[in-house]
Amino acid sequence: MNLAVVGTGYVGLVTAACFAEMGNEVCCIDINPQIIDNLKNGRIHIHEPGLDVLVKRNTEEGRLTFTTDLTDGIAQALFVFNCVGTPPRADGSCDLSYVRNVGEKIGNVLEEYKIIINKSTVPVGTADELNAIIQQKLDERGVTLEYDVVSNPEFLKEGDAINDFMKPDRVIVGTDNIRTAKLLEALYAPFARSRDKLMIMGVKSAELTKYAANCMLASKISFINEIANICERVGADIKEVRNGIGSDHRIGYKFIYPGVGYGGSCFPKDVKALIATAQANGYQPELIQAIDSVNQQQKKRLSQKITDYYANQGGVAGKTLALWGLAFKANTDDIREAPALDIIADLTAQGMRIQAYDPVAGLNARQTLSENDLVHVVDQQYDALDGADALAVVTDWNQFRNPDFGRIKALLRAPIIFDGRNLYSFAIIASQGFAYFSIGRPQIRNDR
Repeated sequence: MNLAVVGTGYVGLVTAACFAEMGNEVCCIDINPQIIDNLKNGRIHIHEPGLDVLVKRNTEEGRLTFTTDLTDGIAQALFVFNCVGTPPRADGSCDLSYVRNVGEKIGNVLEEYKIIINKSTVPVGTADELNAIIQQKLDERGVTLEYDVVSNPEFLKEGDAINDFMKPDRVIVGTDNIRTAKLLEALYAPFARSRDKLMIMGVKSAELTKYAANCMLASKISFINEIANICERVGADIKEVRNGIGSDHRIGYKFIYPGVGYGGSCFPKDVKALIATAQANGYQPELIQAIDSVNQQQKKRLSQKITDYYANQGGVAGKTLALWGLAFKANTDDIREAPALDIIADLTAQGMRIQAYDPVAGLNARQTLSENDLVHVVDQQYDALDGADALAVVTDWNQFRNPDFGRIKALLRAPIIFDGRNLYSFAIIASQGFAYFSIGRPQIRNDR
């Protein structure tokens, strides 16, 4: 089948590469000529394990092409995926200007039947709005054409997006047109060979399903963090509590890892967007608001622990913190809404120096933090420790899970670890003589 994908960001490029891998002819369209030139030469601009291999192979074999010209890009396509960005506004609502712009451009050049598919995460009612925009442009041209606008939200985890796309839990399609549903069923058939994964529903239900899913997952994270904070106050251990509740199959173990809060391009934006949608329709979503509120507080938990520890030692001003992990999660270079940025902002505002390392997100962090003179992003993991007063672990990269504790102790000025991901066992930490502060677990103190 012939497809066009508008927008070569995270969702767009993964979508295009995976469809091309299944033998489809896919044209990627982006307004940024530098990105398009790089993609033509096999250079991708985002970090996602396995994506570079797919892009390179399918480009070389001619199934994946790139252009800045939307007219040419959609000319042969039956399916046009709208994958442009939907960034948050200051009030938390979703900025649909890019989505609308794509709709206007399609309406200006549409010459035959096509299925326009909203793959980006968009508020309820966006498909109807996009349909109206396209129809208006056709009316202005005096053209009568049949087309369909459907919702097909993505459910991709950064760091495992290729696997999620190739082996989806479900494929949500929002349409009232039986023919369109059958065409999309044929398009997605290679991804659902073991069982039927296509779920056809109303357009608005499909749009809301994406937000509901992300808010549900975010609620589990905020819930376990809330329980972890209670554990610290009553003397319980969140690891034991987590095992106790996770064994209940109704709850499960997924997404109940305590830590420094959620970040990234999806959960923070989507939680706020659903709050804004509810309020715009006359409803106060108190539970969803609490999810966001708890997360904002949790992002400051680790910096507060650091501040509290040094309170009777002259404060954090003038001290240096080694910080491992800048990406919002492992296996990505995405630092949008990353808890590390909140921690850094909080501590440097009090005069603390930061020596930070991330195996992938270092470049993005350097650019974002370039105006903060108290932050130095290093290229090697253990270089961050040199002369630092303590270590904070913020992202759960695999290489941080079993480090050389002897080397850590030798490089730090004092053996102190603040573990925002609960990576280390008490037995190992205690045997090495570290002071250790984690999330929802007892402290190990070696006060000087």
